[in-house]
Amino acid sequence: MVPRRSCCGTVIQVGTTRQGSGALPSGRIDLAEQTGIAASVHPSAYARNPLQRFLVATELDTRLLGMVGALAIIWIGFHIFSGGLFLTPRNLWNLSVQTSSVAVMVTGMVLVIVTRNIDLSVGSILGLVAMVMGVMQTDILPNQLGLGLGHPMIWVLSLAVGLLTGVAIGALQGSIIAYLRVPAFIVTLGGYLVWRGAAWWVTMGRTVAPMDPTFQLMGGGPTGSVGALWSWVVGLIACAAILVMLYVGRRQRLRFNFPLRPLWAEAALALIGCVLVIGAVWVANAYPWPVRIAANYAEANGLPVPEGGLFIAHGIAIPVLIALGVGVVMTFISTRTRFGRYVFAMGGNPEAAELAGINTRWVTVKIFMLMGALCAIAAAISSARLNAATNAMGTLDELYVIAAAVIGGTSLAGGVGTIAGALLGALVMQSLQSGMVLMGLDSPLQSIVVGIVLVFAVWLDTLYRRNKH
Repeated sequence: MVPRRSCCGTVIQVGTTRQGSGALPSGRIDLAEQTGIAASVHPSAYARNPLQRFLVATELDTRLLGMVGALAIIWIGFHIFSGGLFLTPRNLWNLSVQTSSVAVMVTGMVLVIVTRNIDLSVGSILGLVAMVMGVMQTDILPNQLGLGLGHPMIWVLSLAVGLLTGVAIGALQGSIIAYLRVPAFIVTLGGYLVWRGAAWWVTMGRTVAPMDPTFQLMGGGPTGSVGALWSWVVGLIACAAILVMLYVGRRQRLRFNFPLRPLWAEAALALIGCVLVIGAVWVANAYPWPVRIAANYAEANGLPVPEGGLFIAHGIAIPVLIALGVGVVMTFISTRTRFGRYVFAMGGNPEAAELAGINTRWVTVKIFMLMGALCAIAAAISSARLNAATNAMGTLDELYVIAAAVIGGTSLAGGVGTIAGALLGALVMQSLQSGMVLMGLDSPLQSIVVGIVLVFAVWLDTLYRRNKH
């Protein structure tokens, strides 16, 4: 038997007629190659064992599955060593909120690293923008512009100014990198120092608090969540979106005569996606408001309090919805727009991309502008959660963001990376930090563990790509 390669890229054995072996007679193969029929046959038809058939049919990323497995091991391990404190609705809810700011920034860091650049200033930009938004809310808008505390436009204008500040910083750094040809490492390292100093200069080291009540909703908490009912509504919308995406994807494959996934694989993907969504909503609704806050709410609204206390579910936190929304938008930008194609083309081969007519300098500037805007959104989430802007805000966030992107499969060599993988990497990093806190480990030891994990992730990425090629 001579191995031959089908048009789908799957190696098949020629000359065997055994049933159920995943191989085709040589006559059928030759006919398929001549007529092009094989283009409509999914590679899973040639798989030789159930596991391989499932992975090929569902087209799940094995690297992503490996990360999910590693995350499960981390969660179970911390749950055991923390005395059963990790896998609780309370901790998982807090974990999702704590991950939000890093998750927002890592979606932009993927595009930065894909183009073979780096941004070491994201934490400092977050701190500066948080200070600017804090000063806008506590001084400039209510006192100098006379809007008054609690004015409905305060949080809107503060957020707008923060976004403009982040975009301006990103445009400045991107222009220096793109047009002056200064390496991104040096530019953003300088930015790391400059913007951290500027954050201190804005308030001369003072902590800015409190934030606008409406602005605080972006930080989560009992009032910064959507509640049980709307959480289920969001879950149902997400499940419907999964089904629509699978249907549209199948129609597109049929339209362009691409191999169709088996119907059972489509059903499996829909089931897995919906189960994960429903499970996440159930966990969010299983975490109730604190007893005192629930009692005060009941008293203020004239609600009777049962003997066992009033159960009011948090539901999905608003910062989590923001992070997921940013992830969806960034996935669309990176995979469905001309700008996203340009980014990955630059990462794969910058010289070829420029020769192909892509304005690589302007694309680089836009990438860093987008990174600055995402830092501003993360700053809003972080300052709203703390109800204050401090000089220490964003410290070492650049480490967590870069580590999350690398753990999520973004190659430092450029050209490879996914938003979904980066979001999962952010969850892994925050899980490590949260688990170590529950175990009572000191901060220096936490930093050591994070550094080791980062180096280990880069080493695994090197091995993965070496074996792949």
